Amino acid sequence: MTVTVRVLDGGQTAGLEEQLKAVFAEAFAEPPYGDGPPDVERAFRRFRTQVRRRGFRAAVAVDGETVVGMAYGYPLAAGTGWWDTLAEPVPEELRREDGKRTFGLFELAVRPAWRRRGVATEMHRALVDGLENQRVMLNSRPEATAAQAAYRAWGYRRVGAAIPWEGAAEHDVMVLDLA
Repeated sequence: MTVTVRVLDGGQTAGLEEQLKAVFAEAFAEPPYGDGPPDVERAFRRFRTQVRRRGFRAAVAVDGETVVGMAYGYPLAAGTGWWDTLAEPVPEELRREDGKRTFGLFELAVRPAWRRRGVATEMHRALVDGLENQRVMLNSRPEATAAQAAYRAWGYRRVGAAIPWEGAAEHDVMVLDLA
């Protein structure tokens, strides 16, 4: 079994929706998430809009014909509402967006049977390699300790906390500076 990571654009990624749903459903069913079918459907309603965004990019891990992981995002627009979900204040300079400054990493997931093999690291590397943005930003549940450890190992730092949608648990807002 050899996992291959492919970098895809929005149209290519949209064509994998059913397989990506399966990845999401498996990866986020576990604690601390506990996501079920309604959560998967909500995520993929957003996905259908996200894949059409300017600069959308995905890294998808496949083992043979099976999609085993995904990471995707796009540059945040100048008028993004992402910073409006903060639960604590941050400096205005941190919040400034111009449509090119920040690449938002919206999902990163690996099916449980393929974890601890470096799949997430390879997808992340492929996703951010060559980005022209100054930084990457993501939200992560603080109690998702394995994910948090990976993000810190990759160079992310916590810059605040957010409640990304109504009814969501508090998430850490993390930034990776791309130099």
